[in-house]
Amino acid sequence: MLLNALLLVLSSQCVWARKSEPSFDEADAGFFRGSDKYDFAIEVPAAGVECFWHFAHQSGSFYLMYLVQWATGMANDQRLFVTVSSPLGSLMASKNQAVGQMNFQTEVTGFYRMCFGNHNNQFGGIRVFMNFGVIYEGFEESQRELEEGQKVLNSTLGGIEESVQRLQNQIFHMWRHYNFARMRKGKDHHLLLSNLNYVTWWSAAQSFIIVLSGYLQLLVLKRLFRTDSSRPRC
Repeated sequence: MLLNALLLVLSSQCVWARKSEPSFDEADAGFFRGSDKYDFAIEVPAAGVECFWHFAHQSGSFYLMYLVQWATGMANDQRLFVTVSSPLGSLMASKNQAVGQMNFQTEVTGFYRMCFGNHNNQFGGIRVFMNFGVIYEGFEESQRELEEGQKVLNSTLGGIEESVQRLQNQIFHMWRHYNFARMRKGKDHHLLLSNLNYVTWWSAAQSFIIVLSGYLQLLVLKRLFRTDSSRPRC
């Protein structure tokens, strides 16, 4: 009995220590398991929600950046309610801002859900630019070790590869900051276009009102001096 209890405890500990990697069959042999990133823009309708699913392995660094570029219709609130949920359904991060960044470590392998809700505007849509992805530190080294089996790499070569990997990660983070600055520039561009249209239409309306008021004043003056008799009215 004591031996069976000990084996049961050890087996339970082994189960909890395993990674939550799903078992792929032959049809999934070409499944992409490396770092990936995406950036694109979407339009969220009034009081609507747009959701996306992104696959991530365990022990990865998940990041999401978004920015509300402009609003349409009668939307006057550029805040966006964004949530990221794990494959188990637990909430990993949430924000209710016009511009936001989220970063967290993936603890479970599966599809992470990102939802963008335009709950603050009931009569207007918004356009959102997003950039998200997963970074796996040391992914290339682990893949090479699995392929080469028990081959021992040279210490100098290992140091060079580690430095190159670190440099690649730093370049990637610099690219993220550049992409975020590009999103802000796009927002400023749309704001300038919106202000230009507003000034143009408002100037045209004021010019029309001035011309119309002048025409009405001229009609009133002409009616004051017009009479059927030889004597003027005033």
